[in-house]
Amino acid sequence: MSRSIAQLATPGVQTLRPYAPGKPLTELEREYGIVNAVKLASNENPLGPSPRVLEALRSGFDELARYPDGNGFELKTALAQRYGVDPAAITLGNGSNDVLELVARAFLLPGSSAVFSAHAFAVYPLVTQAIGARANVAAAHDGSDGPRYSHDLDAMLRAIDADTRVIFIANPNNPTGTWLDRAVLRAFVEAVPGHIIVVIDEAYFEYVSEPDYPDTTMWLADFPNLLVTRTFSKAYGLASLRVGYGISQGGLADVLNRVRQPFNVNSFAQLGAVAALGDEVHLHESVRTNQDGMRQLVDGVQALNLPYIPSVGNFLCVDVGRDPGDVYEALLHEGVIVRPVDNYAMPGHLRISIGLQEENQRFLQALDKVLAA
Repeated sequence: MSRSIAQLATPGVQTLRPYAPGKPLTELEREYGIVNAVKLASNENPLGPSPRVLEALRSGFDELARYPDGNGFELKTALAQRYGVDPAAITLGNGSNDVLELVARAFLLPGSSAVFSAHAFAVYPLVTQAIGARANVAAAHDGSDGPRYSHDLDAMLRAIDADTRVIFIANPNNPTGTWLDRAVLRAFVEAVPGHIIVVIDEAYFEYVSEPDYPDTTMWLADFPNLLVTRTFSKAYGLASLRVGYGISQGGLADVLNRVRQPFNVNSFAQLGAVAALGDEVHLHESVRTNQDGMRQLVDGVQALNLPYIPSVGNFLCVDVGRDPGDVYEALLHEGVIVRPVDNYAMPGHLRISIGLQEENQRFLQALDKVLAA
């Protein structure tokens, strides 16, 4: 009997459900005949990139026929200066997602396990399953001993078993927006056996202003098994260029770079990232815009008497009190794209990215109309 192509794939891939990105604006407008739609689905920076980035990208067109710098010298140098580390401690990725996959390819294998929390970023189970490893998913807090849906680090420690090789922690977490403070996270990293790689995913680092929120790059000298990942896709506004990075001790970075694809970060991404790092004014304006938008969104959902998960990212998870798929679909007809999070086992919730003031207001008005109907 002949087998399907899918049956020829590795066992992990056979049952894998691919990551579903947020609906693009062009797709919504094409399918629904809507113009001037608003996208608040993918946690993008509504201000876009720094003007310095646009200027830097223009300078790259003369080199279109050339391969990128496969080692990313200028970007690694800029990041090394920013963090006070050796360039050899940095791993560049096609977005920080790429670095997460490098971790799985380098350290997981069939029969081993990775630990992460329930309701954590969807890429962790994807990269784990694709390798054929097992996911040890720790229950999140239920609200009785910590913010509901947040990482329960004690439960994560209990989820470690003899074949655990990697732990993924998102701080803050997507899609919940919950975060871990310095003391509890440091204690957790200290408690993890040294043969297990601890990945702290800080994609939303730049947005967080809580005084007890840790900069875990400051811990790298103490933990050879620690990797911190960050991205230029969020606060820096470079989502379309796909550039992220990991910082670790040199030994860990060396292993990751053995499985990193040649030229995985293109020339424009490298140029844009270096320019973005040099524009602190634009970064601060992006953070301020997010803070203002978060207050606007929280005030708006409170006025609608809707529960929400307090967030330190650039998004808010809201319990709409009914089938979120129906609300999502109705919002599409109003020209507003948000993000369903049914794949995160969070019934009733939608995730809304923080936009410009007028975009946030349009969402709130559309949500009020949809819920009233």
